[in-house]
Amino acid sequence: MKFTLSVAMNPLEHFADLARTAEEYGFSSIALPDSLFYSETVSADYPYTPDGSRFWTEETPWSDPLVAAAAMGAVTTDIEFYTSVLKLGSRNPVLLARQVNSVAALTKGRFGLGLGVGWSPEEFEWCGAPYERRGKRVDEAIDVLRLILDGGMVEYHGEFFDFGKLRMSPTPPKRVPFYIGGHTDVALRRAVRVADGWSSAMMKFDDLRETIERLRALLAENGRADDPFEYQAVCIDKFGLDGYRAQGDIGVTDIITMPWVFDGIGFDGELTAKKDSIKKFGDEIISRF
Repeated sequence: MKFTLSVAMNPLEHFADLARTAEEYGFSSIALPDSLFYSETVSADYPYTPDGSRFWTEETPWSDPLVAAAAMGAVTTDIEFYTSVLKLGSRNPVLLARQVNSVAALTKGRFGLGLGVGWSPEEFEWCGAPYERRGKRVDEAIDVLRLILDGGMVEYHGEFFDFGKLRMSPTPPKRVPFYIGGHTDVALRRAVRVADGWSSAMMKFDDLRETIERLRALLAENGRADDPFEYQAVCIDKFGLDGYRAQGDIGVTDIITMPWVFDGIGFDGELTAKKDSIKKFGDEIISRF
């Protein structure tokens, strides 16, 4: 079992200290969220709350996850970083490949790319990307990213993206793993088709179990039953030592958590208190796995 620290919605000035403390007390990774901007109005429901509302405000701090990974990578040595998840639909994959290449090199290979389509029409349209046919466009963008990141002189001629022979150097020191987010059947099939794992948003335990069972069935159908595959989970109703062991029993390989939440500390709480929560979590939970 691996444990990943989420830094979502925390003050950016806390990131370096949180990363160093997480590394010291046994966390394997840092999960980096993605939000481009807060639009005053939005023309689609947020898919991961019961009423479709956003649970953050225009004042909530966000960092570009690739910039954050580079900054935290500079003050750590072993802990890894991955986006959970980056909204690919509103981004150009060639430009993104340049950024990922850089982060992977600067962190000496300690970076994984969690990808989702994105849900807000405004994020697509205001960044110059079409909201229509977004799934097909993202599928092609993933192909472009994999092609460039694997190194060498490459070219691509698709429906949405087209370029002649190019190479980006340096090639990442090791293959950048891809993780796909999303709870729909389309997203699960995408994860099985192109990814090294799947990353959940907030889910109840029973829903998480059903989703992992579905993914395993899809992996078997696609001849991948024996392939390594990560299940990164944000479970909202099973915690503590027994709860985390129960998650492991249903197949979760990586638990994404914020230890200070269990101690009643908010996102804007004191840095020292958050560090103390990380230490306690490492001593009481991680050390027992």
